[in-house]
Amino acid sequence: MGLGVLMNGKWVTDREQEDKQGKFVRPSTTFRNWITADGSSGFKAERDRYHLYVSLACPWAHRTLIMRQLKGLNDAISISIVDPEMGDNSWEFSEDEGCIPDTVNHTRYLWELYTQVEPDYTGRVTVPVLWDKQQGTIVNNESREIIRMLDTEFGEIAKPDVDLYPKALQQQVDEAIDAIYQPINNGVYRAGFATTQAAYEEAVTELFENLDHWETVLGKQRYLCGDRPTEADICMFTTLLRFDAVYYVHFKCNLRRIVDYPNLWGDLRDLYQHPGVKETCNLDHIKRHYYKSHPKVNPTRIVPKGPIIDFEAPHNRNTQFGQ
Repeated sequence: MGLGVLMNGKWVTDREQEDKQGKFVRPSTTFRNWITADGSSGFKAERDRYHLYVSLACPWAHRTLIMRQLKGLNDAISISIVDPEMGDNSWEFSEDEGCIPDTVNHTRYLWELYTQVEPDYTGRVTVPVLWDKQQGTIVNNESREIIRMLDTEFGEIAKPDVDLYPKALQQQVDEAIDAIYQPINNGVYRAGFATTQAAYEEAVTELFENLDHWETVLGKQRYLCGDRPTEADICMFTTLLRFDAVYYVHFKCNLRRIVDYPNLWGDLRDLYQHPGVKETCNLDHIKRHYYKSHPKVNPTRIVPKGPIIDFEAPHNRNTQFGQ
């Protein structure tokens, strides 16, 4: 997430992120077009037509990378990866290790994409961005909708045996994603960017109440919605992956670590070790981004060396649940 904003097509480096009670407020995403298998939306699911702009550090963008990988769309949808460290111009393309320049529009800063589509654009500039190379425009910048499109609309291009939104579980998956969004996915930010004690305590209390709830759920079943991974698990995973290395310290979410939760910790390792997932994980980018990009939270911008986390340790959840 960027700390600046576009105002009538001009980049402004400082903006308020909280309301009068000191609560962090996340504005809504603005580009909400839809790719469809038949093209009825004006955006047809086609090989080599779309491009993803992502950050390896951002949990929202990470969701789309995981889905792209699991669905076998790496060769069908190209990507650019921004630098992990945000300066005054927010997300920037660089030659740093693990980054991929903007080979489609040849921009230096992500906000230039937004003004290319809307010269007088006003709003925040975020990853992920799903770009249509054919029409030269942004299709969508809402991560939840992007992963749904990649999961359900690329049937003739994607792996046929990977379905993370199975028909029998669709309502349950949607409800789970809704349930974890505000208290957990966004909850860590609500705690970390709070500017009053009351706002912080409200956020961190809700965060751990909900982590406790899902710890209980995962004690009874292998995944959030039953015996198979779904989109909901991806949405939870990208937050859990960053928790002990970043959110516990940087965002003061320090009642407990994920490694202190037997089931959440086992679930995290289970998903990390799922074929294709760990290849999308980059803790170096993650730690550098958070600790260096939020000077109001970490004025020294020192990146801690630890913690040491063994995501490769056996999780045993397959044998625990007879799978």
